[in-house]
Amino acid sequence: MSLQSFAETHEVFNQVPTLDGANLYCVDLPLQEWTRRFGGGWAEDRLSAYGALAGGPLMQAGFLANEHKPQFKSHDRYGNRIDLVEFHPAYHELMRTAVEHGLPSLPWVDPRAGAHVARAGLTYLHSQAEAASGCPLTMTFAAVPALRLQPEIADVWVPKILATEYDPRNLGIEQKAGVTIGMAMTEKQGGTDVRANTTRAYPVGIGGPGQAYELVGHKWFCSAPMCDAFLTLAQTDKGLSCFLLPRHRPDGTRNEFYVQRLKNKLGNWANASSEVEYRGALAWMIGEEGRGVPTIIEMVAMTRFDCMVGSSSLMRQALTQAAHHCAHRKVGGKVLADQPLMQNVLADLALESEAALALSMRMGRALDHLHDEREDKFARLVTAIGKYWICKRAPEMVYEASECMGGAGYVEETILPRLYREAPVNSIWEGSGNVQCLDVLRALSKEAGVLDALFAELGDGHGDARLQAHIQRLKADFADTADIQYRARQLTEDVAVGLQAKLLLEAGNSVVSDAFIASRLEGRGRVYGTLPRGVDVEALVARSTPHLA
Repeated sequence: MSLQSFAETHEVFNQVPTLDGANLYCVDLPLQEWTRRFGGGWAEDRLSAYGALAGGPLMQAGFLANEHKPQFKSHDRYGNRIDLVEFHPAYHELMRTAVEHGLPSLPWVDPRAGAHVARAGLTYLHSQAEAASGCPLTMTFAAVPALRLQPEIADVWVPKILATEYDPRNLGIEQKAGVTIGMAMTEKQGGTDVRANTTRAYPVGIGGPGQAYELVGHKWFCSAPMCDAFLTLAQTDKGLSCFLLPRHRPDGTRNEFYVQRLKNKLGNWANASSEVEYRGALAWMIGEEGRGVPTIIEMVAMTRFDCMVGSSSLMRQALTQAAHHCAHRKVGGKVLADQPLMQNVLADLALESEAALALSMRMGRALDHLHDEREDKFARLVTAIGKYWICKRAPEMVYEASECMGGAGYVEETILPRLYREAPVNSIWEGSGNVQCLDVLRALSKEAGVLDALFAELGDGHGDARLQAHIQRLKADFADTADIQYRARQLTEDVAVGLQAKLLLEAGNSVVSDAFIASRLEGRGRVYGTLPRGVDVEALVARSTPHLA
């Protein structure tokens, strides 16, 4: 026997076939059903086309964009201050594809019924391939309602925001067909408490809405510093006000906007987050002077919705990977997905993923019908509820999906480590968990009809005694206002799971709704994989396992 025969030490077998190139829309039955249910079915061809991109070239671009993080260049080779962030070409591929397919613009340029739902579906697919690029995409999308509060500013900027042309060149708006918008709100001393901001705004002329100011101060977090302009906050004599601050002045010269450094973050690696200073930066006031928070909240409401969609997306991709792995991997000679305890875990993850998607798409429907007073009040409340609950559930779920894959889920060649690093950011960005829960209480106490809209949505239990009992407990809990702030997280959680149960019940798939209600409203488990007896785990697993053509 020759030595060459020992070169092959083992046979490679019991490995999982690749998911590379899978159409992420076509393998996702819950996404198809919930998109249609809430009025986005007209976009099915569009979603399918983007699903093919997300599972193919965009997935590969996502790996590259994370492997090659953004690099900050403060000066050019001649010593001139330039304040540029350089990105790998894969990042630009992600951004260009999303912009060209209308992710930042669809509901504004085609505001038919279901437009927000369809856009949420596109975002859900994109974020599975690469979530960090979603930061500038969502800010660009979300800036439109705030900018429209100042029509003369909107007339200049909104057409280029809505253009489906991505132009990353370092040029002023006059030379570009398409632009992106960022946000800079928080400062060192305040964080979420933006009313503690010290950045000052000085009028160049007469001052007031739509007028030019020069800003002096800092921002501890400025997302996506290569955007063409930023919505930001600064103090005037009348209080905290909102401004649009472009990176270039009208004459094409660079604005007095200086990047201090990029944040070294746990995750979200493909996106550049930065610390910046304004040294007399030219900006224009948006909205009423001294009303900066109510003005910029027009943007924040939309970005919080995208936090819901983004976290749901991470959960779905984690589930897709885990279910696919377990459908092919054998342990003890038996496929993992056929083993009872693994079925319990996978079915539980599938329930969590679908419930998150259902609540996100229901929010999309509300955004499509804000002319309806009840839908408007529903959106006001459930933006905070969904942002809190879905974003809180994502890290634990992604971890559990990773564990389903064993060691394979812990190595960078799979997407699971990236999903896990990404999962906490949506819970922190745009207001952490406590901020959302306090916002729930604020909406209920200060805005008439919000609580009525919530219970009108929940209904009477829809024929399920368990949900009916849950709703009655909720009513009692809200009627008792003693120490309500102390109980705000529990109340918000109870509302969230009640809404999810109601949505699943209404959808008519009893396998899904019965399992969710039995485990979330009655269950005793504290970790995933503790579904009670009687759940049709095989059907739940089959529903969420990708079946490749």
